[in-house]
Amino acid sequence: MNLKKLFINHCEDQQYEINQNQLDIINYLRIYYSENFTQSFFSKFFKKKKNKLGFYLVGDVGVGKTMILNFFFNELEEKKLRLHFNEFMIKFHDFVFQNKDKENAIELFVKNLEKDAQIIYFDEFQVTNIVDAMILGKLFKIIFEAKIKVIFSSNIKINDLYKDGLQRDQFIPFIKILENNSYEKELSIKEDYRSSNNISLERFLYPIDKSSNFKFNKFFRKITKNKNKTLKTLEIKGRKIVLENFYDKVAKFEFEELCNKNLGSEDYIKIAESCEFIFIKNLPDFNDDNSNQQQRFITLIDIIYEKKIPLMITSKVDLNLIKSSKNIAESFKRTVSRLYELTSISYI
Repeated sequence: MNLKKLFINHCEDQQYEINQNQLDIINYLRIYYSENFTQSFFSKFFKKKKNKLGFYLVGDVGVGKTMILNFFFNELEEKKLRLHFNEFMIKFHDFVFQNKDKENAIELFVKNLEKDAQIIYFDEFQVTNIVDAMILGKLFKIIFEAKIKVIFSSNIKINDLYKDGLQRDQFIPFIKILENNSYEKELSIKEDYRSSNNISLERFLYPIDKSSNFKFNKFFRKITKNKNKTLKTLEIKGRKIVLENFYDKVAKFEFEELCNKNLGSEDYIKIAESCEFIFIKNLPDFNDDNSNQQQRFITLIDIIYEKKIPLMITSKVDLNLIKSSKNIAESFKRTVSRLYELTSISYI
């Protein structure tokens, strides 16, 4: 395929800016595709260097990584699978739990994966869970041995993944496997397209006062007009989560309801699957003292963004000035960037 021409046409249709750095990445993707999905008649008779099955695109928030890989992924005609990494690992752990053959569960999981996909796409890849960190080396070794291609976008370089994480030494084998099997390319652009294109944040309200609460409640009444309030109960592996302010796929939460409880990605996925619009009240400023709540909020926003659910938020501080715990400051940049998009007036 003429990937460069298709990309330029795509950007023109969507009225996106085009720059040389993005075109360079498109060229690398063209080479990656050619190596892994096309084979001439004569190439069968000549030994080639070992192709790398992974393509790892790293860059700062809002530079267009997701846009480029979404475009590439959508052009593929091969069997393909796009998953949030948290969803993928939940599927994996569920499979292992349900499978009686524990010793060969990883191999059996990958065999099932082969039936669904020749290539898998993980957007904004990161690892925060020690259980996942310990298993990823063996899992991805078998994925690559099965010749399944994997593309990643991330704002963290491969060698910095799970940096300062608990028992990181057990994560190093995965890093080596990823480095040996992936082309790592960096997309570098000074501007954050999300924040620059959405200067007016119509649905991110601060500070928390009478004025912001009035706007919040007014918009909530508008969105829920002619909808009935119900108690929505979600069941996740025997646990129950009750959504007390639920109006036919519109939900309203206090920040503490979502992030000050022992909830995880599986819970947030279930909540997101039930909603088409989410309201969140009383977002705090963050620091080292509430880093656990902040980490849950990062996970929540990743999942909401993946599910394309618009948000309205009241916050203690301006989104531009919101602080972070030191250990997760880099990951939080992505969250802030995504909040620009999710709360902009055009995102609805």
